[in-house]
Amino acid sequence: MTVQPVLQGTNLVKTFGRVVGLDGANIELYPGEVLAVVGDNGAGKSTLIKCFSGAHSPDTGEMLVMGQSVAFRSTQDARAAGIETVFQTLAVAPALDISENLYLGREQRKAGFVGTVFRTLDKKRMRKEAGEHLRNLGIGTVQNITQAVETLSGGQRQAVAVARAAVFGSKVIILDEPTAALGVNESARVLQLIKDLRTRGIPVILISHNMPQVFEVADRIHVQRLGKRAAVVTPRSHSMNDVVAIMTGAMSVPESEQALTPVTA
Repeated sequence: MTVQPVLQGTNLVKTFGRVVGLDGANIELYPGEVLAVVGDNGAGKSTLIKCFSGAHSPDTGEMLVMGQSVAFRSTQDARAAGIETVFQTLAVAPALDISENLYLGREQRKAGFVGTVFRTLDKKRMRKEAGEHLRNLGIGTVQNITQAVETLSGGQRQAVAVARAAVFGSKVIILDEPTAALGVNESARVLQLIKDLRTRGIPVILISHNMPQVFEVADRIHVQRLGKRAAVVTPRSHSMNDVVAIMTGAMSVPESEQALTPVTA
């Protein structure tokens, strides 16, 4: 039985003047999996995911979401299609509280005249629902939903950003180096959150340089090199040294030995 990719890119090309970001790149993300995207600096990882987050538009090639061709012109287009991205900068508003950050750009207004005419925000409802969302995601490190984000630790801020993506990312969540600035304990919490998202059936694309973390959570590993896909392997079929060798060009993997389709137990 053929499984349709949730997200797919075929022969994507993106140039910035004379600099080639993507050179015929391909990618497939399947339902309920964590797909890690790894590669050296300049391999095109960020350019690839920015095409699907709406930050860039490919020059040529085709992007599909649930089998339907898409052409994103903005990040709002991608969000409307059910793709949420958590960039390394997190894009949280430090002075706002947790619930306000969760609903940032999607604020709920009070019903009736005060909401439609005076555009009054329904803060009580947002705080109630934000607390429920965090509990459903198993995020127990945040005790007070009215706490300003600037008072949170790095791991807690990351949890808020990931929670916002999980709440509104109906089809795909993309995480760009989610543990880059975190300590060991906080990184462990974020990795557990990724596993929880997979358990809930939400597919995740994880961009990371941290090989031990990649091998801990990824179902498949997409290796990007020189603007295109060099190989797709799994933590079971290849070692960390193999993945590094593929990244540098010291090792190649025949297509027949690659994990181009979903990994089955």
